[in-house]
Amino acid sequence: MVGFLDEVWWSRLRDPMMHSWSEEGQPLQLVEKTADKAETEPKAIACYGIYLRAEAQMLLRFVEQRPVSEITCQFLEWVTAQVSEMGKRVMPLVWDNASWHVSKQVQQWIKQHNAQVKQTGKGVRLIVCQLPVKSPWLNAIEPKWIHAKRAIVEPQQKLSVQELKTRVCDWFECPLLEPLAKKVS
Repeated sequence: MVGFLDEVWWSRLRDPMMHSWSEEGQPLQLVEKTADKAETEPKAIACYGIYLRAEAQMLLRFVEQRPVSEITCQFLEWVTAQVSEMGKRVMPLVWDNASWHVSKQVQQWIKQHNAQVKQTGKGVRLIVCQLPVKSPWLNAIEPKWIHAKRAIVEPQQKLSVQELKTRVCDWFECPLLEPLAKKVS
């Protein structure tokens, strides 16, 4: 089962590039969204996703802060558990060259994970397939992000973080799970 992995930011203020129209002779009405100074919710939230093309399924996890190596390892651990429950043994993982993908920490985690799978015979082995630099069109998850951003947008109002997360998960028909966060040491 091939997995196309990527991270995306969901903005509460900026609308995605979209085509729109208005009645003839009427101006197009767009509402510029701004953050209030007293507002505590973030302007955007990060999300990890993996598109399993053979299953036509997305697996998503939101992130407390931003994508980093430690959280990438947590996401990979969760994904391999999900794919293992589907009865799969190997997953080619297609992703870009983000710094948190090619970091020593993530590479070491993958190496240790694959060694454990080989030793125990349980789990999903990962085969990393890195995309060339600046080639997002080769990652099958990219169009999924674009369509979702256009589908969940609310042109007339600013969504709360909870509303945004709920709309994203509803669009991809996946559960809204606890966000991934860096472990406190």
